[in-house]
Amino acid sequence: MPKVTFVHPDGCRETVEGDSGVSIMQLATSKRIGGIIGECGGAAMCTTCHVFVDPAHVESTGNPNEIEDEMLEVTATERQTTSRLGCQIVLTDQMDGLVLHLPETQ
Repeated sequence: MPKVTFVHPDGCRETVEGDSGVSIMQLATSKRIGGIIGECGGAAMCTTCHVFVDPAHVESTGNPNEIEDEMLEVTATERQTTSRLGCQIVLTDQMDGLVLHLPETQ
């Protein structure tokens, strides 16, 4: 089971394990990670699972698709070059050790 570390805006870290094949949003909500809401349930129709991928892990998470890219333009916290929607990142065994930073607000 790959491990994912969520870094809160105050620097607090939470590391959880998840099954390959689940989205980061599903993992975060099932583990009750504060700061990830997932209002649309993973349909890329809201931005309440906005995360900043740690630069060391950008390659393993891939790039946003067209719909995700459009949604990232309307996030509550300003988009960064490593912004992604957690619902669009599907966890794989190769992502073990993934670090994601959470925005101030969703």
